[in-house]
Amino acid sequence: MTQKASIAGNTNTSLLKLIALLFMFLDHAGKMCFPDLPDLRVLGRIAFPLYCWCMVVGAANTRCFPRYILRIGLIGLISQPLYMVALHHPWNDFNIFLTLLVALLGLWGLREKKYCSHIWAPVVALALAWLLDVDYGWKGVLLILLLWAVKDSRPGIAAVMVAFCLYWGSSSYTLGSLFGLSLTGFTRTRLGMMLSPFLRMQGMALLSLPLMLWTIPGQVRLPKWAGYAIYPAHLVLLIGLEYLMGKTVHWEHLGNAWQQFIALF
Repeated sequence: MTQKASIAGNTNTSLLKLIALLFMFLDHAGKMCFPDLPDLRVLGRIAFPLYCWCMVVGAANTRCFPRYILRIGLIGLISQPLYMVALHHPWNDFNIFLTLLVALLGLWGLREKKYCSHIWAPVVALALAWLLDVDYGWKGVLLILLLWAVKDSRPGIAAVMVAFCLYWGSSSYTLGSLFGLSLTGFTRTRLGMMLSPFLRMQGMALLSLPLMLWTIPGQVRLPKWAGYAIYPAHLVLLIGLEYLMGKTVHWEHLGNAWQQFIALF
């Protein structure tokens, strides 16, 4: 039996999943229902790194990797129709659980080290992420693999997140304001020029770092099924919000997906 790896950061994944879900819902609601509130999308950047960290903790502690992989794959399949309707995506634009599944295959290789899997499995995971064009791309999978490498060191976790957010942010746009405060004047100051690389949309993922490093007092424990069910549940809630606000609910994607499936036979 593989010995569990040591974890230096926050291991209260039940609480982290709830926090990540809240910020993910704000992100998705900002995209679909409140496009005039860009700060919701900024807050949404917190969600993905928290899910990445939960994946690392889960991979380190799981007793049965095949079952873990199966659970991630099943929840992704169940969520895909809801994802398509709620967020206006076609059938071949996959939800975040495919990203997590591909990364988990890489983590399996790094933990088990069977047949030199710690060498080839991460490469295969990154290649699959690129070929399948998963959500957050190969960069998202790479973040999970890097967090695994430094999971036993808080300074290492911080270093990876700072470096990655600088890199990730470089390909996104600079924020003109943040939580109602204009950044135009601030970015012209010496301090603002130093911090400006972080003041980009994807760079704001760094806001998740304190939650990854330090455990909040008090334990929150969710049943295992609830930890997975909250993702499709938030998509159902989003569809309901869109309907109540009179937004277009894109049921047509289900019909298109069915036609694509029928065309295979």
